[in-house]
Amino acid sequence: MNSLNDPAVAACIARLHDGARGDRARRAELSARDRADESLTRLGSLYMAVSREEARLLYLLARGSGAKYLIEFGASFGVSTTYLAAAARDNGGRLVTTEAHPDKCAATRAVLAEAGLDGVATLLEGDAFETLADAGPGIGFVFLDGWKSMYLPMLELLRPKLTDGALLVADNIDHPGARPYADHVRTADEFVSHSLGKIEISCYSASG
Repeated sequence: MNSLNDPAVAACIARLHDGARGDRARRAELSARDRADESLTRLGSLYMAVSREEARLLYLLARGSGAKYLIEFGASFGVSTTYLAAAARDNGGRLVTTEAHPDKCAATRAVLAEAGLDGVATLLEGDAFETLADAGPGIGFVFLDGWKSMYLPMLELLRPKLTDGALLVADNIDHPGARPYADHVRTADEFVSHSLGKIEISCYSASG
């Protein structure tokens, strides 16, 4: 089964990528003060989404890993979320995703429902460090695309719940805020890590 070929999923994906292409114009409309305010930029109207190529890579990694329990840190408007939910459905598993901005949460929930993926995807609204605090064990796949400086703390929160061989994918790894995370997964004995453009792909070994 390949849910990316599902007409409902494909239609939502096409619309989401079309919307994300408008980010350049939306950025141009921001004042210099607004552009310097990362929080406003992150929580505003910008998709800040992965590209179509990166999204398909996410699906391939999640699907190929066979992960039954997937976590996403930072859904935004649901581009990567839709691909990950498709992989979760094809794996016979589930996705738990997070987002802080209420408007983005509403948009992502609508997308998942329209794509027919709301049965396998749960969106947790609010501070991810609170909403994921009670995440259960057995996490086989993690996608990090929220606050870059929070990548390493999020890893520490989820590490006890990771399965042996779990995959972690971090976007925008070239961002200065992501440097502590990048340094950790590239040097810690329990990870094998590889950079692919601005994405870091890491495999976790429980035995180190």
